[in-house]
Amino acid sequence: MTIPISAPAPSRGRIRTASFAGLALLSTALLYATALQQAPLHLCPRCMEAAQWSGIFQASPQNGKLRLEQINISLTEQGYGTPHADKSVDNKPLTMHGTVYSRGLGTHANSALAIRLNGSATSFQALVGIDDETNGKGLVDFEIIVDGRVAANSGLLHGGQAPVPISVNLARARQMLLLVKAGRSSIDFDHADWANAFFTLAPGAKSLPTAVPIPTEPPRMVIPPPNPHPAIHGAAITGATPGYPFRFLIPATGQKPLYYAAHHLPAGLTVNHVTGAITGRLPHKGVWHVELAVAGPRGHADRMLTIVGGWHKLALTPPMGWNSWNSWAGNVNQQRVEDAAKAMINSGLAAHGYQYVNIDDTWEGPRDKQGFITTNKKFPNMAALARSVHAMGLKLGIYSSPGPFTCAGYPASYRHELQDAQRYAQWGVDYLKYDWCSYGQKANGSGVEYFAKPYWIMRKSLDMVPRDILFSFCQYGMGDVWKWGARAGGNCWRDTGDINDSWGSLSGIINRQIGINQYNGPGHWNDPDMLVVGDVGWGNPHPSHLTPNEQIMHITMWCMFSAPLLIGCDMTHLNKFTLALLTNDEALAINQDPMGVTAHLVYQKGGAEVWERPLSDGTHAVALLNMGDMDQKVGATWAQLGLKGKLPVRDLWLHKNLGLKQYGVSFKVPIHGAVLLKIGKAR
Repeated sequence: MTIPISAPAPSRGRIRTASFAGLALLSTALLYATALQQAPLHLCPRCMEAAQWSGIFQASPQNGKLRLEQINISLTEQGYGTPHADKSVDNKPLTMHGTVYSRGLGTHANSALAIRLNGSATSFQALVGIDDETNGKGLVDFEIIVDGRVAANSGLLHGGQAPVPISVNLARARQMLLLVKAGRSSIDFDHADWANAFFTLAPGAKSLPTAVPIPTEPPRMVIPPPNPHPAIHGAAITGATPGYPFRFLIPATGQKPLYYAAHHLPAGLTVNHVTGAITGRLPHKGVWHVELAVAGPRGHADRMLTIVGGWHKLALTPPMGWNSWNSWAGNVNQQRVEDAAKAMINSGLAAHGYQYVNIDDTWEGPRDKQGFITTNKKFPNMAALARSVHAMGLKLGIYSSPGPFTCAGYPASYRHELQDAQRYAQWGVDYLKYDWCSYGQKANGSGVEYFAKPYWIMRKSLDMVPRDILFSFCQYGMGDVWKWGARAGGNCWRDTGDINDSWGSLSGIINRQIGINQYNGPGHWNDPDMLVVGDVGWGNPHPSHLTPNEQIMHITMWCMFSAPLLIGCDMTHLNKFTLALLTNDEALAINQDPMGVTAHLVYQKGGAEVWERPLSDGTHAVALLNMGDMDQKVGATWAQLGLKGKLPVRDLWLHKNLGLKQYGVSFKVPIHGAVLLKIGKAR
């Protein structure tokens, strides 16, 4: 959703108004390759589009020089917006430290432009810095890589600082890469300019420097064949309020037909042996250990499910499901939501633990004479939609704001909180996303009391209706929400701004999680926002601009963070890769681990990161990340991880046992890639 109105808006765009391109930086090997000869499968979608017309671009060198903006700069991959010739990323005159430059390239960190040289130039030079349109904000680092080595680096440059010269010798060079790297976890205000940038051409050169699409490496992942043998997945613990409607769909895979059973259910609950849905009402407070069983043509499986009855016992593991915004935004309607629910069943996602189907903004209609919210024509019958979703064994979510209007300008809950909670319960809603939006127009203040008040009001309202409704705060991390969100009655809370399908957004959000892991736990979870794998587009879906390896990192870290897993793509167009990402049960088991101890950063240097979290079975999950600009080895010793002895190691994306390791692990990790390991012997 959009940035809250009460907060200062950064100069970069937001999902509602801007389209974002992915970023894929070249590794040493890729720099040495001829990029246009790479297999089209490994090119990012935007690069492929640009490549179709790059051949007709004509550059005109003058006096033995070729300006940077004369090559096909549309092939620049960047964290926000589009590149501009002779203009800033916001399409204004290139201006640094009060001086206007008539020539150059305006881009935005993180950005990369790959150029094929093949001996056509002897040097390259430019003035680099942050554009004045950021009003002195921003922190970036310009870097030039030539034939796989760092040939020049500007050092960190602040907004408002005078530009600095940067130059490289290109004699006999074959490839170069122009990089702009964000100097902090957030890329807000990183508007970067390459001013007065030009190549000096080699005497008698038969070709010109040429921009080329940036290829990406194949995903470091194995897609296993479907397993015909029954297996039970998803959460091993769930909770509900006694006397309220209870719903849990047994997530199980295997060759169909499957027969479901649940032994030792508490009085008041029954299981549908055909669908696997457990429904009813818990009789009283308590804890029940239920034996789930699934049988099919290829065998049977069983597993324990702990059911906890009590007050505020929702989200004992992070919620898993789908939200409409990242795919449909304001183009959502009742049919698309019902189609998503059907796809969750038919694709098998529900069989891996995904259960919520959530409507985001733009469903709201006017209030009736009594002040109760109604739906607009896109949602002609919300109660019927809830019944349809529930009949599939799934749960329905909805969206509102504590202000008078939602982020998209529709009626919200200000001074109608109890009426809205009552209406949601009447419809059969199971999840509420509550977005700050226009609340800042009605209230002023600062500190915890100011930020928590509207959420506490809705919490009390939800507590007054006879239905369990999971409560999700959407307020972008203001006031360090992770420190007080649980006290204000939240089950999860956004700790960052809106995600988009770019490397700058993904990497910034990952690093935003450093140091806040201790506030996570059963019933209350940090939420780094929804998933951007598959076809996303905020109203007009397109394949995610994240590279395959970036998408692997995305899922890896959301599992390591115990983050809510809310799919954001068009559920009716799921390819094999996206399904494999979303249904890796070994990774999902980390996300759903009932102990709920979230990953912490162990090591960080030169783009290499190591994250670790203990699991309830006595093993440890470890993620090795390459956040840098080239392939590199990333490893960790047992001493760093607090482990010792010979320990079994399993690679969860390759689905491969790696044997016993005595001292640690080390892997070559592709650029923007991740290795996810499970270390130790399970109890």
